[in-house]
Formats: sequence, structure tokens, C-alpha cells
Amino acid sequence: MALQDVGPIVSFTFDDCPRSALTSGGEIVERFGGRATYYVAMGLMGTSNELGEQFRPGDLHSAVERGYEVANHSFSHFSARKTPLREFMWDVDRCEREIVEHIGMNPSNNFAYPYGEVTLKVKRILGPLMGSCRGTCGGLNGPDVDLNLLRANRLYGGYDMADAAKRLVLENERRRGWLIFYSHDVRSTPSRFGCTPELLEDVVSFASDHSVGLLTIGEVVTRICSASEATEDLVAR
Repeated sequence: MALQDVGPIVSFTFDDCPRSALTSGGEIVERFGGRATYYVAMGLMGTSNELGEQFRPGDLHSAVERGYEVANHSFSHFSARKTPLREFMWDVDRCEREIVEHIGMNPSNNFAYPYGEVTLKVKRILGPLMGSCRGTCGGLNGPDVDLNLLRANRLYGGYDMADAAKRLVLENERRRGWLIFYSHDVRSTPSRFGCTPELLEDVVSFASDHSVGLLTIGEVVTRICSASEATEDLVAR
């Protein structure tokens, strides 16, 4: 699907939903006028791992109230490459049902592949069921956007990683594209899959100055689809 004239846009996403991503991470994105997307693996709720404490039941209500996007990351955080197709699809559906049970509303209908691992068969089946599916392949989205496998760029480490992220922001501005960042925990001593608050704040601040908005995945998908429908209407006339 064509990005149209929607960009340049930057989205900040967090996988698995450790509490630090909701508290520290969300507060930073919100401070600069944006909202984050959280790809939630419901089977991790109430647990702790190398990413720190995972989200609690009440955290999802708070996220929705603050305008954040709660999206699907499968229930058990299964790899699409290592899990039988039927089991994987059942696990994705289970995650959606659990989100509905806990927040009283449907999730955003956007999905991120655990570990960024995907097969062609899973991509073909999930595509018609989801508004979008995000991977972990780096790069920019646009001028054509594959909503079944959105490109996304890791935001890991400390402040020394800021320059690389800023170069992506500037390239996205030049190309008027859609840049997606992903991370996990946001702590002063993050896991190898997370980032420091200093890094996130520096990149979010820079992105807010070089894009038309810091939008959730769902917001961008809606804009793209609306622009596409408007173009089709003009052509039909």
C-alpha cells in the first residue's frame, strides 16, 4: 500500500511490555506529544525476567486511558518459525481474547512477530486478519508499505547509540517516510534488548522536531488506509 503524503512520521514501539516501558518509556514519548504502541504478550503478565518486572493487570487499563496502543504479540511469545502453524495461530488468538478480557475492549488489531521471526505461510494467513504485522527488519517504510511485514529499527543501549538513530530520523524526514523504532525495557541499566531513558528521550525529542507526528502504529495505519480510500474515490470519479 502507498504511504501517500502521510509522512514523515515516527512511531515508538515496545515489545513484551515490561513495566519500565510503560512508566519511564511511555512518559517520555507522551512528554513530546506522542503515544507509544505496546505489543503485549499476555502470558508474561505478572512475571519477571531479564527485562525486569513485566506488566501488571492494571497497567493495561492505565495504558488505554493515557491513549497508548495495546497490540498483540502472541500469548506465549512463540516464534512463528519454530511453532506449528495451528498452535501459533491459536496462541495469537488467545492473546487477543486475553487482552479483551483484561481491558474490556478489542486490541488494536496490530501485531508484532515475537523475535521478529516470520514465515511466508504465517504472513499470508495473518495479513488479512490484522491491520498490520511488524517485524524487526531495519529500514524505512515508504513510499510503498508492506502492512504484513512493517520494517522496524532497534533502539537498544545507551546515549552512545543516539547518533545512529538520529541519522535514521533525518533520512526518514528526507524521504517523507514512516520510521518505526522498537525496544523493550527502559532503565538506567537496561537489558541487552532495552535502552536507557537518556537515549530514548534524546531520540524522541529529535524525532518530534523532524516529523509531522509521533504516532502509534494504529494511528498511522488508519491514516494510510484513509488516504488510499480517498485516492481511489478520486480515480473512480
